[in-house]
Amino acid sequence: MEGYLGKEVASMVNVCRQTVSHYVSLFNEGGLEFLLHRDFAPGREPFLTEEQQEESKQLVLTTTPVELGWDVASAWNTKLLQSDVKKHFGVCISREALRKLLHRKGLSWTRPAYTLAKGDPDRQKNFEKQIDFLKKLNGS
Repeated sequence: MEGYLGKEVASMVNVCRQTVSHYVSLFNEGGLEFLLHRDFAPGREPFLTEEQQEESKQLVLTTTPVELGWDVASAWNTKLLQSDVKKHFGVCISREALRKLLHRKGLSWTRPAYTLAKGDPDRQKNFEKQIDFLKKLNGS
């Protein structure tokens, strides 16, 4: 990109000007090969092993908190899962980290659908009779 200013190149490739300057410095230091084959730091070790992550995912998918003795909710939330991870794996992990972990595993939070309990037919008939009676009283 000869002939362009750093800020123009930054705008073209959607990075900040400092990043362009950094890449130019790296290129000047070792050429194109140096830019293409840099070793990046591996990053931090995850809190949970891959097996523990998969186990947590399956737990959320196949059981309810009530089935495991948590009598406070019928659906999983990050607070309950945080407690369960601490209890089973001995690992303290933030609720946000759990949310991100589950998102990486293909899960997302949804509000449970509210479904009405099946109505009692006898009570419904009684209610209809009461409504009819009230309508007759009002002259409707």
